[in-house]
Amino acid sequence: MAEPLVDDTTAGSSPREDAESISCLMALASHGHRVLHAALLAEIDLYPGQDRVLNALWDNGPQAQSRLAAILGIDMSTMTKSLQRLERSGLVSRSPCPTNRRISIVSTTPKGDALEPEVRRIDEETQRRMTRGLTPEQEETLRSLLAVIRANVCPQADSPGS
Repeated sequence: MAEPLVDDTTAGSSPREDAESISCLMALASHGHRVLHAALLAEIDLYPGQDRVLNALWDNGPQAQSRLAAILGIDMSTMTKSLQRLERSGLVSRSPCPTNRRISIVSTTPKGDALEPEVRRIDEETQRRMTRGLTPEQEETLRSLLAVIRANVCPQADSPGS
């Protein structure tokens, strides 16, 4: 049975959508992260999400397009659009699998591999800016709390490849 959308234990105390509500703070922090990360990626002519594709290929090696989509937790149409843009930029290539020509294998190109240090630097800079002012203990607590929230709102996140 699906979890109810309204928790009866909080009847009479409606969660307000003000600047201090968890929902509002989460939305604002997420938006700020996206804006910051997109601005840093734009410096190296990448769009948000392309870094995730490249990171997955650098971490896992060449992958079937469907497996790459599963690793990233995105649908195939989104994966296809992202790969088309990365191919046009010369950062990845797709080739038929030698054992099953219906499967497309995605690999980074030398031009794509040359971006790895910059993409890793941008990932580190984004995290540094987001956690500025936090102690290492607070960072670990934040990571743990966000993992719980992710599990609560993204039940598929625990499936393989997420």
